[in-house]
Amino acid sequence: MTGAVAAVRLALSLFSVAPVRASAFDRRTAGRALALAPVVGLVLGAVVGGVVLGLGALGAPDLVAGAVGVAVGAGLTRGLHLDGLADLADGLGSYGSPERMLTVMKDPSTGAFGVITLVVVLLAQAAALPAVGPVGTAIAWAGGRAAFTWCARRRVPAASEGGLGALVAGTQHPAVPVAWLVVLAGAAVLAVPGRPWQGPLALVIAATAAVLLARHAVRRLGGVNGDVFGAVCEVAVTVALIGLAAG
Repeated sequence: MTGAVAAVRLALSLFSVAPVRASAFDRRTAGRALALAPVVGLVLGAVVGGVVLGLGALGAPDLVAGAVGVAVGAGLTRGLHLDGLADLADGLGSYGSPERMLTVMKDPSTGAFGVITLVVVLLAQAAALPAVGPVGTAIAWAGGRAAFTWCARRRVPAASEGGLGALVAGTQHPAVPVAWLVVLAGAAVLAVPGRPWQGPLALVIAATAAVLLARHAVRRLGGVNGDVFGAVCEVAVTVALIGLAAG
């Protein structure tokens, strides 16, 4: 029970702005916290979806409501995953060696590839959010965090020493991401009224995008780091939202 509580506290501390202080930060606890990240995403996504729904009810234009939702989401996570997305885009865009890519990704400035990627992803999310609703948004956010467990599955090495990526790399049993996909795809049946197939299909497509991006990043970098986790999360969320909003 003590280990479970420590994992919950660490998950909230790492993946949200909740005023919770982690009571442990060892590899085992971090691995458990990573497995709980989709639960945190479910709650935060519901908040974002609720904000967008409320603004729409007040008469705000869809794109404005979506943009505010994106901003609220970034605030709830300190923009951590968006920063990882920009860093990985710059690293992949450098077309250099793994060492060169890691150097580029550690640079605090954001290059052209990172800026362009952020603009496209944020615009897509803002446009899709008003059509998805709180349930769909919560599931999409949880799905993005479930992608963490795929990146951290066993036998996937860390790209470098140190950092959260190195701490959690290889901590997840391969069954964990599969289990999360099954659970979330089942829940997604309720995400699109009248189209019970659309939610699960959107989650499967988002998971496929996450797997492909993670595989490409590992091939280029030789492993995973925190930026890979953030990028895979945001891409999965974006693809899921687009799939849920389609039609």
